[in-house]
Amino acid sequence: MRTLFDVKFMLESIPDIVGFLPVTLVISVVAMFFGLLLGLAVALVKIYRIPLLKQLAFLFVSYVRGTPLLVQLYLCYYGIPIFVGYLNAVLGTQWSLMGVPAMVFVFFAYSINEAAYNSETLRSAILSVDKGQIEAAYSVGMSNFQALKQIVLPQAVKVALPNLGNNMISLIKGTSLAFAISVVEITARGQIVAARGYRFFEVFVVVAALYWGLTIAVEKLVYSLEKKFHAGVVGTDQGRG
Repeated sequence: MRTLFDVKFMLESIPDIVGFLPVTLVISVVAMFFGLLLGLAVALVKIYRIPLLKQLAFLFVSYVRGTPLLVQLYLCYYGIPIFVGYLNAVLGTQWSLMGVPAMVFVFFAYSINEAAYNSETLRSAILSVDKGQIEAAYSVGMSNFQALKQIVLPQAVKVALPNLGNNMISLIKGTSLAFAISVVEITARGQIVAARGYRFFEVFVVVAALYWGLTIAVEKLVYSLEKKFHAGVVGTDQGRG
C-alpha cells in the first residue's frame, strides 16, 4: 500500500535539491546588484527631471510594474534574438546568440525587473533626506555628485534598507520562474526529483523550507545592517557633540 507521506523519499531528495541552491542564489545576487545600479540611475533621472530620459524612466517603471515577471522573462528570451536579427539586417552584421546560455537572459530579465522596483524605493528614500543638509553641502562648495555621495546616499540607504530587503525576498521567490526558459534552480529541480517517484508533496515541503530559510537569512542580514547603520549614526552624533 502506498504511504500517504514518504519521509524517507523526502529526506533523500534534500541533497539533490540543495545542490541547485547556488543557482537560485546567483540569480538573486546578480539581479539585485545590477538592479540597484540601474534602479539608482532611474531614480536620479526622475528626481532631477532630466528631459526625455524622465519620460523614458516613467515608461520603464510603469511597464515593469504593470506586467508579470514571467511575461518579461519570455519577452527577453524570445525578443532579444529577434532584435539582434533586426540589427544584423540593418547594419549588415552577423551577430548570433546561438551559444548564449539561457542564464544570461534570466540575469537580464530579473535585473530589469528589480531595477524598476528598486528605483521607486531609492527615489522615495533620497527624497526623504532633509533638503537643508543638501543646501548646506552646496554652500560649502560641494558639487551635486559630492553631495549625493557624501550626504544623500548614506542617509537614503538607511531609509531604503527595509524595503530593499523586501525586494530581495521577492526576488528570491521569483527565481522559481526561471525554469520557464530551462534554467534549473531549486523549484525546477524539485519538479524533476518529484516526478521520479510521484512524490510532489514531500519534495515541495523541502523546496518550501529552502525558500523560507533564505528569506529568514535575508531578514536577519537586513536587521544586522540596520543596526550597524543606526550605530554609525549614533556614534557620529556623539562624536560631534
